[in-house]
Amino acid sequence: MHNHIRNFSIAVICSLAVVLGIGGWARPYDAAAEKRSEKKTAGAPRDAREPSVADGEYLTTNQGVRMADDNNSLKAGQRGPTLMEDFHFREKMTHFDHERMPERVVHPRGSAAHGYFQVYKSLAKYSKAAVLTDPSVKTPVFVRFSVVNSSLGTADTVRDARGFATKFYTEEGVWDLVGNNIPVFFIQDAIKFPDVVHAFKPEPHTDMPQGSTAHNSFWDFISLTPESMHMVMWIMSDRAIPRSYRMMDGFGVHTFRLVNDQGKSTFVKFHWKPLLGVHSLVWDEAQQLAGRDPDFHRRDLWEAIENKSYPEYELALQLLPEEEQDKLGIDILDPTKIWPEDAVPLQRVGKLTLNRNPENFFAETEQVAFHPGHLVPGIDVTDDPLLQGRLFSYLDTQLNRFGTPNFVQLPINQPKAQVNNFQQDGIMRYTNRSGPANYEPNSLSRTPDEAPANKDGYAHYPAPVNGKKVRERSKTFDDHYSQASLFYNSLTLPEQEHIRQALQFELAKVSDKNSAAHR
Repeated sequence: MHNHIRNFSIAVICSLAVVLGIGGWARPYDAAAEKRSEKKTAGAPRDAREPSVADGEYLTTNQGVRMADDNNSLKAGQRGPTLMEDFHFREKMTHFDHERMPERVVHPRGSAAHGYFQVYKSLAKYSKAAVLTDPSVKTPVFVRFSVVNSSLGTADTVRDARGFATKFYTEEGVWDLVGNNIPVFFIQDAIKFPDVVHAFKPEPHTDMPQGSTAHNSFWDFISLTPESMHMVMWIMSDRAIPRSYRMMDGFGVHTFRLVNDQGKSTFVKFHWKPLLGVHSLVWDEAQQLAGRDPDFHRRDLWEAIENKSYPEYELALQLLPEEEQDKLGIDILDPTKIWPEDAVPLQRVGKLTLNRNPENFFAETEQVAFHPGHLVPGIDVTDDPLLQGRLFSYLDTQLNRFGTPNFVQLPINQPKAQVNNFQQDGIMRYTNRSGPANYEPNSLSRTPDEAPANKDGYAHYPAPVNGKKVRERSKTFDDHYSQASLFYNSLTLPEQEHIRQALQFELAKVSDKNSAAHR
């Protein structure tokens, strides 16, 4: 490796050294102020100039307001929920969500299938959700697998996390479980999501490389973001080049809640476990397949279903009573951490079967719209700061893709449950309610009743919230290396060697001597 490459990678290697148990150190970051000329815009007012995007030495909002903290969203207490009054987070995330049209910003290349889910036995002890309590019901589902860092034309077998998103068409409404094939993520707070995606996407001045993190900006970001180290270990492992969508795990990533009919809450982590087991390609196979058959995973899934070799996965839960959340030695709201299975064992509770291919790729695979906020009674969210941001971002992204909130009326997104409200009009609206009244309450036509909890009305779990409004991160999120080290040490010697080879390949592509990591 050339000297300038080795120097550029010094901060990355420092962090990796901690994970691999050989010590580490840190370098200071001293960013220089960016200069630009004030070019006049033809035909504009006399005092107008080219829009400012890189002036001055301080971070600002689009309105020019200097930002004191760009790493933490505004919360009610260090571990509390994100507050919607956080104008900086909303502006940053909204702008990010609207950067592509109409391709998804992340997860653009996907493959999907229809099927059903059936719970093995009632989980009424933990949740009142019908989909988890009635073993006689086969709940229709639509599952979309995807490559995260890519465009629509990227090969299937690139090194990357894979999306594993499941839409349950339950009798109580749509429930979306929107996860990945890796149980953790790069960041702890959603306010950094635009930054990590910008970093792993192709560099803006060249639009290269496609579908790869082997470039300057990604490793520059990683060198300055130690919370990403656990995810880096996973993404450099064989899990990032799966043999097949039929042979990879799925994870909900975040901590959710199950709530039973007595109002008791249990924390839960969702897992999908393939009945064929977990299998991966090796790097040389992945590269050859990318050239010979870029649609390898898409073809494999389609042909397996056509040949009636239906993919099957078991839903496994990790269940943690609220009063025991401190026993794990980690913060359960941290999306860069897993729950140790020796402390919280997996319980396999149901099976997902995919048995029908889409009839039209665009109408179904492309137009399906997932959202972590699509919940049913008995399933609720937590104050995980990454999940809190996704609850805003996913809906906002769909508004950008479709240009209207009426995407819910597309066939693939329609619930199987009854829909009854006074929303109306707008682009792509197919059906409005009849009659003279389009508001509630009214005395001109029959008004649908609000549903109490005993009639399956959705009630948010009354989790206590307290604390001052702060842009801070809980100190319980601070350990960035222990689980990364545990993951690496849990691997076989060949798997560890594959990680080392992956890091050598990636860092050999790093060349920019002017980055913060180099300084």
